[in-house]
Amino acid sequence: MTKIYTRMGDGHAVEMTVDEIRADILAGTEDAADRGKIPALSQGEQDYLLDLFTFEGKIVGVVPGDEVVLTDDGSVNALYGAQSSSGVGVPISRESAIRVYERAFAMDTMEVGHPDYSFKPVKPIIALELQAMESVLHTTIIPMYYGAMPNLALYARPDGPFGNPADLLPMGKIDEARSAQEEAAEACTRDMVYIGKRMAEVGADGFNFDTTASAGDAEFLATLNAVEELARTTDLSIEVGMAAEFVLGMHGKVTYDGERLAGLYPHQQVKLVEKAGAHIFGPVVNTNTRRSTAWNVSRAVTFVKACSEAATIPVHANVGIGVGGVPMCETPPTSMVTRASVAMVKIGRVDGL
Repeated sequence: MTKIYTRMGDGHAVEMTVDEIRADILAGTEDAADRGKIPALSQGEQDYLLDLFTFEGKIVGVVPGDEVVLTDDGSVNALYGAQSSSGVGVPISRESAIRVYERAFAMDTMEVGHPDYSFKPVKPIIALELQAMESVLHTTIIPMYYGAMPNLALYARPDGPFGNPADLLPMGKIDEARSAQEEAAEACTRDMVYIGKRMAEVGADGFNFDTTASAGDAEFLATLNAVEELARTTDLSIEVGMAAEFVLGMHGKVTYDGERLAGLYPHQQVKLVEKAGAHIFGPVVNTNTRRSTAWNVSRAVTFVKACSEAATIPVHANVGIGVGGVPMCETPPTSMVTRASVAMVKIGRVDGL
């Protein structure tokens, strides 16, 4: 029986039969449908994925005319960053790396972001970041965003002034943990709004909230409130990229516009992001390292398809290390990255990647 060379969710190379791949595609979409209470992929869409994963070529792509916009989140770090940060350590400045991505790699947008890539540590060095943004704007053509992570965890002790839910919750101090998250969320919102407004003053084209809700529902609330203020007071293009397919209920009770945030999936997250005033939404579906890439891609596009159908703003799916069906490894294999990307465009109906 013919064996297909493919990958697992951790990047490990394996051989599978056509029937095994077909079964994983079905299992992946059924898992997403069950968890998200959304429709599974049709038989035709499953057959398309089967053809995609059994194609003998290493790299696949869409036909001319079906290309989508490429946005990024801190991609320049891949050039000048160390290997420990998924970089290759090229001796090149951040500003020069951005120009390389524009002129050599043909990116459609780019992003200025501090290597730390969280908003809290950016605030004390905002003057330096403004200078970097202004410099890049003078030497590039494509839209230039400023991006970082809300990263609510940095506001908790020992890194911040507020109580740490990770310490309080095991002690049964539920109310204290919730109060600490609410206070941290307010501070986080203030910092993000301050940085966003300063970036708007120097002419930044957009603002990217990356890895949103990594610390749960209170962080999602902080981001939505910041989006609302920046959408009201600036002309920035605002992108919200999530951290996971499912908003963790670390607080459990916080709401936005009357909607409880804990437990929301991409097709529900996007509606609140729209209400807040964002212009682009980046859904995330996490990769299961113990399952095949076919399973993971099928599952991911099921979630993203439902998100695209619900959205009235552009959807730019996160397709990177460990998300969007892509294996969780330092250098994801191009064979799997391109298959996940094609599936997102053709089945997930995304506007960008």
